[in-house]
Amino acid sequence: MLMRTDPFRDFDRLTQQMFGTWSKPAAMPMDAYRSGEEFVVMFDLPGVDPDAIELGIERNVLTVKAERRPVAENAEMQVAERPLGVFSRQLFLGDSLDTERISADYEAGVLKLRIPIAEQAKPRKIAISASGGDRKEIQA
Repeated sequence: MLMRTDPFRDFDRLTQQMFGTWSKPAAMPMDAYRSGEEFVVMFDLPGVDPDAIELGIERNVLTVKAERRPVAENAEMQVAERPLGVFSRQLFLGDSLDTERISADYEAGVLKLRIPIAEQAKPRKIAISASGGDRKEIQA
């Protein structure tokens, strides 16, 4: 049996898995970390118009949706390697975050969200009164 090999077929399959296709775009890369009294989440969205980004939250689920549109409608593309289409990502936020005070900035192709820690989730001290009248503080 004669098998015909295509050295670029595996490369194309790997490229589609990493970068996506028009019908199934790649995911948005994300970093998340805690900085003091807030969580910071950053999404890489280069080439996306700020008007094409939507943020929504429902029941502690944050949804980020962005669309990268073609540069020119009537242009004849010679090389098209950047994924186009709609990108979407959901984050499940814990109850310890204050979802009412989320702030968002978009600069240099990076969407940065700042999510403050909720007041009820912050560590606090509780005063304990002893039967002898002395008061002690225990850190909770």
